[in-house]
Amino acid sequence: MIKFSQKLCVVLSIVALTSCSTAYYSAMEKVGIHKRDIMVDRVEEAKESQQEAQEQFKSALEEMTALINFDGGKLEEQYNRVQDQYDDSKEAADLVSLRIEKIEDVSEALFEEWQDEIEEISSANLKRQSASKLRETQRRYKTLIRSMHKAESKMAPVLSALKDNSLFLKHNLNAKAIGALQGEIVSIKKDVSVLIKEMNAAIEQSQKFIDMLEK
Repeated sequence: MIKFSQKLCVVLSIVALTSCSTAYYSAMEKVGIHKRDIMVDRVEEAKESQQEAQEQFKSALEEMTALINFDGGKLEEQYNRVQDQYDDSKEAADLVSLRIEKIEDVSEALFEEWQDEIEEISSANLKRQSASKLRETQRRYKTLIRSMHKAESKMAPVLSALKDNSLFLKHNLNAKAIGALQGEIVSIKKDVSVLIKEMNAAIEQSQKFIDMLEK
């Protein structure tokens, strides 16, 4: 996998001039980093952000469980920890979504370029092989991005539940409020379990796609 840090100093001044994806890809290509390399790097980053999000949502669930089992001390401090967990989970979810968007952006550019270059190949045999490889890559990509979006969609109900519980607790800082939230933890556990399952599937698809591109 291309390590951008090795060539970052070369392209920083160019990239700083524009946020346009086309100009960015062109700048990177001038220093030997092609769209295929960027695709691999972005899929790897998305995979890592999903792994981090998994851990963060697990941590949020643990904090909610600790709240339900609260048996003394300052309830406001426990609320602050729950709120911090929600904020961190929201940030982790936003990063996952951002990195999926970046994959979609470079994939569009990569496949368009690939198709254009196929038309420039004069050998019918080589053209046929390249077109076949493009179709296979696109097929694998569709499987990957569907899996990523499916996992992404599972974050919403967990975030919603965490936010609801945090706000409810904020408005009712007492033991009775904790009792009211006890029924919510079962639903949150179920949602987190589904989320982790779908993220594991997306992470697996990510690695398969990376392996295919790096062959």
